[in-house]
Amino acid sequence: MKYLLTSLVVLTLTGAAEAAGPAMEAAAKQATNWHAIIMFILFVGLTLGITYWASKRTKTTSDFYTAGGGITGFQNGLAIAGDYMSAATLLGLSAMAYGRGYDAYVYMLAFFAGWPVILFLMAERLRNLGRFTFADITSYRLNQGSVRTMAAISSLVVVIFYLIAQMVGAGQLIKLLFGLNYNVAIFLVGILMVIYVAFGGMVATTWVQIIKACLLLFGGTVVVVLAYSQFGFSLTTLFKEVEAVHKLGPKLMAPGNLLSDPITAISLGLGLMFGTAGLPHILMRFFTVSNAKEARKSVLYANGFVGYFFNVIFIMGLCAVVIVGQNPEFFEGGDINGKLIGGGNMVAMHLAKSVGGNLLLGFLAAVAFATILAVVAGLALAGAAAVSHDIYARVIRKGQATEKEEVTVSRIATLSLGLIAIVLGIAFQTMNIAFMVGLAFGVAAAANFPVLILSMYWKGLTTRGALWGGYGGVVSAVAFVVFSHSVWVVVLGYEKALFPYTQPALFAMPIAFGLAYIFSVTDNSAQAKAEKEAFEDQYVRAQTGFGASGATKKH
Repeated sequence: MKYLLTSLVVLTLTGAAEAAGPAMEAAAKQATNWHAIIMFILFVGLTLGITYWASKRTKTTSDFYTAGGGITGFQNGLAIAGDYMSAATLLGLSAMAYGRGYDAYVYMLAFFAGWPVILFLMAERLRNLGRFTFADITSYRLNQGSVRTMAAISSLVVVIFYLIAQMVGAGQLIKLLFGLNYNVAIFLVGILMVIYVAFGGMVATTWVQIIKACLLLFGGTVVVVLAYSQFGFSLTTLFKEVEAVHKLGPKLMAPGNLLSDPITAISLGLGLMFGTAGLPHILMRFFTVSNAKEARKSVLYANGFVGYFFNVIFIMGLCAVVIVGQNPEFFEGGDINGKLIGGGNMVAMHLAKSVGGNLLLGFLAAVAFATILAVVAGLALAGAAAVSHDIYARVIRKGQATEKEEVTVSRIATLSLGLIAIVLGIAFQTMNIAFMVGLAFGVAAAANFPVLILSMYWKGLTTRGALWGGYGGVVSAVAFVVFSHSVWVVVLGYEKALFPYTQPALFAMPIAFGLAYIFSVTDNSAQAKAEKEAFEDQYVRAQTGFGASGATKKH
């Protein structure tokens, strides 16, 4: 394996150099940011080194999916925060604050509100009931084959939606730094993602996330301190200057600029709040710790890191209104009324350059790229686990697959997800990445959360109810997204949207809960009765952890 990994590393770096050659020569005629290029290469080398180290420690399915269950609560909290502090956070939300002001902060609060749900309702039961994926929980007392298949399909749908946003952010970032063609940039990101997951598994993914989270917290803090200092560290001064120069004026710091329609606002809030508790790559992290106590610690630490960073991002976006928005250097043709170079998602990068020069831009860009790589690796791992552990090992092979077979299928699934992510990243390249992640959260809130929370807390849930609720949630959520203006008109080119709103959660979540309830209470079969009686055993394990898998390794 080590020879194959080494060959892939060499091919990836060689391909990057060859692809970048002509484009970088053209970009160099203007201004080549060698700081960014050097830091970018250093980080890729570092993470590939971690992947090589992890590949020698990834032998079993437990190693591959959960790092042997030996990650501490603090380490896992940093890794979860790293998963959450994605391209949408650094690039998309800072751009949203730059353009929409106060409403971007409301957007962040909705993201943040999902953490208490996980901390108080789910963390302990997730760790005590599951082993590798959240399908272990939804199928705990229900029909293994059919429920696992449903959970795996809904997981893959959410993973693909989330992957789109990360790939778009990566492509735009590399295009800005290297002058590479967007499609080439997307392809390189896909290759690196496959390498990280296929060879390093959860061990590599976790440590890349931890390192990235630390660098992102540090880099974001440096940028915001340097930018905020120009306003005397005064929010009042910052708000006054921002309102004076922004096209929205005083309306910038008032609600309604982004989501003037209350239906869309409520739907978005529900999606962001409950979607967090339905994201497969977040849920999967609770199985990497040794017990429920460490799982709760993970959420607590992640809560603090994420909450702090959201405030950093918001102030960063507002500072950029004055610092970036008044600098013609960052606009095409040198006209401040034109489009931002690199697209609207690159506000944070331009701010870093304006307050810290090319050195800080290079550092933050390398960290932003690290952010994207780490998140797409986590997403790919969650998707691969759904295919290999839930569908192949438990449904197709009915628990008879060897660990070697399961890991092999995971690697094949990772490669397939990489190809899908590349194609969709190219198709959606013009979308705001924070908005795309909002859609992913909305789908997760309807596709995964209802059945997961009902399986934990409602004795009356049956296999028939879970299947109707799960499939009803994912199909309705995806349909609402596809028929909305953002996809039906913007991407597919039709004249008028079939669904009048842009967020699916408010409509798809009741469908999922309603179908699960109706088809459970009307199920009078012998199987349904046995499933309801089995809830007592599940409850004991959920509360005590008796029988739950423990840590096998320390990483």
